[in-house]
Order: sequence, then structure tokens, then C-alpha cells
Amino acid sequence: MNKRQNGKATLRLDRLLANLGYGSRREVGDLIGAGLVTLDGEAIIDSDERIALTLDLAARMVVDGEALDPPPGLCLILHKPTGVTCSHKEQGPLVYGLLPERWRRREPAISSVGRLDKDTSGLLLLTDDGALLHKIISPRSHVPKRYDVTLERPLRGDEGKLFASGEMMLESEDKPLLPAKLEVVSPTRAFVTITEGRYHQVRRMFAACGNHVSTLKRDRIGALDLPDDLAAGQYRVLGEAEIALVFAAPKL
Repeated sequence: MNKRQNGKATLRLDRLLANLGYGSRREVGDLIGAGLVTLDGEAIIDSDERIALTLDLAARMVVDGEALDPPPGLCLILHKPTGVTCSHKEQGPLVYGLLPERWRRREPAISSVGRLDKDTSGLLLLTDDGALLHKIISPRSHVPKRYDVTLERPLRGDEGKLFASGEMMLESEDKPLLPAKLEVVSPTRAFVTITEGRYHQVRRMFAACGNHVSTLKRDRIGALDLPDDLAAGQYRVLGEAEIALVFAAPKL
């Protein structure tokens, strides 16, 4: 159980390292006993020592010569390539295979915040913070998500009005879609912003208009953009200010 010290949650050192995937409690105890774990340059040799889970902990603690992995409360932005699946169990390449192997043993586990299908690329958030995950995906949050869409055929011209109407129905569903925003870039390219996450929603919206999506890439969640310098397959840890951007976009 986490305790608090000067207002900060704390965790026993051996449990912290085990939860981060460094090994069993016995294995991390050996690391600690060998003086291979330091905090602010000083070796910690007591496995029972409680460590404050501060935002700067990864910059202050070293394990076996390397900086500590990000502590619990981790949130990542990942540029998902096509061909990988947002799942822990499906066959084939998974987004979790793009992360360090040790991170796949973390407790609590890292999970994707919603999903992008195998043929969709772009901005994907991953976190071990269940409360944050549910806040982002909750229908009550209405967090907008923007997609860069390339179409097989030219737009016919009335899609924007239909998407924004709040009356569009998808095949096999009995509830209309919430209003969505269409920004036309060219006859066969557009940005679509939605606040829901129905199954293959953007693809099905265009299919209902007699068109087919050739490529689909999510480039924005809330007011958080996919960085231009984050190549497909790469990720980085988000800070508090960047996470706040997810909830900073105006409502549609």
C-alpha cells in the first residue's frame, strides 16, 4: 500500500523496482544489496526504505548504471505505425512491442487510451494511470480527436453538413452520431474531428457517403498534437502541462 510523506505518495524501494519490471522482489533486493541503486548520488542499501513518488524521481535515481524508468503515473505519446494492433493478446505485432521489454512487466500495466485499428496510424496515448485513462475516454469528457483522411474518391460536397448535423446514422446502429467537424484540404483529403469512439467510426462515416478511406492518421487529441519530430514507432513521456492539453480543446 502506498503511504504518504510530506504530501507525496511513497512506496518501498523493493516494491517500486519490482512493480517497474526490474525483477522479482528477491532479484531487486540483490540489486539494492549490491549498492547498485542510488538516489541523488547516494547508494540505498535498505530494501524497506520508502521512496517518495515525485515527478523528478527518474532524474534522481539510478539503477545498475541507468536512469530509473518513469515511476507510476506514466503517460506516453506514441506515434503508432500501421500494421500494429492496440492489444495485449492478439496475434501479430502489438503496440506494446514498441516499448522496452521491461515496461511490459510493470504493475500497474501500461494500457492504450482507446484504440487505433491496425490500418490507422498516428497519435496514441498509453498510461498506467487508470483514472486518467477513464477521464480521457469517458463519453462525458467529449474529448475531440482529429483524423487526417485520404479518400479513394473526391468528396461530393455535402459531407460537412451531414457530419455536423448530429443526425447522421451509421449502418446497423440506432443512435445518431454526435456532431463532427469536416475540414476540406483537397477533393480527396480532409480533417475530421469527432468526440466519440465508435467502431471504425471515421471509415464508416465516409462509407455511408459512398466513399472509401485510403489512409487514416490521428494527429490530435484535445489540443495535443502529434509532434512533427516523433517518427512512426517512437514515443516519449508526457509532462503534466502536455497531459493538460488533452482537455484544453474547445468543444465542437
